[in-house]
Amino acid sequence: MPPLEYIRCCQNSEVLMEAHENYTKQSYRNRALIATGNGVQTLTIPVLRSAHKIPIRDVRIDYAMPWQRQHWRSIDTAYSNTPYFLYFQDFLHPFYEKKYDFLFDFNMELMQVIMKLYGFDFQPALTDEYLSEYSSEDYNDYRLIIHPKLRNDANYPFPSEEYTQIFDDRFGFIPHLSIIDHLFNVGIY
Repeated sequence: MPPLEYIRCCQNSEVLMEAHENYTKQSYRNRALIATGNGVQTLTIPVLRSAHKIPIRDVRIDYAMPWQRQHWRSIDTAYSNTPYFLYFQDFLHPFYEKKYDFLFDFNMELMQVIMKLYGFDFQPALTDEYLSEYSSEDYNDYRLIIHPKLRNDANYPFPSEEYTQIFDDRFGFIPHLSIIDHLFNVGIY
């Protein structure tokens, strides 16, 4: 569940989804940031480790721990009192019940649901091979720019659009959270 800026980048352009990169740890590929009563919480989907670099399409989800139940409980606790939680929860809850073998498949299906909720026809093309760079004439390359570790960097190229959040009375506005924060607090725009 990427941040709002990721969705904004996808909504008005042709999207080429990277399907052949090596899996990058500590990225939005397996994590989301949500606002809770205690501050920002990271929800991380555990993946099976490999001794070698592994293409993103081959990364398997690890179900040794009950992460789905824990994630949904955190989401429910954090957002159950938001204006749109009851309306949108049924679209997202199935992702925390169904078991997906591969992280890539989980992410693609979840993104399609989220983009559909926002009214976008999200049918990305998938890369045929890994390229370290793309021509700026063909594509805007956001693979390494939209990253949880860079979100608080002064040079982060995506200004945050402020909106009312459930815990803004405690923490003020928290930028660059998962798209579900916007969805549950504001609804679709």
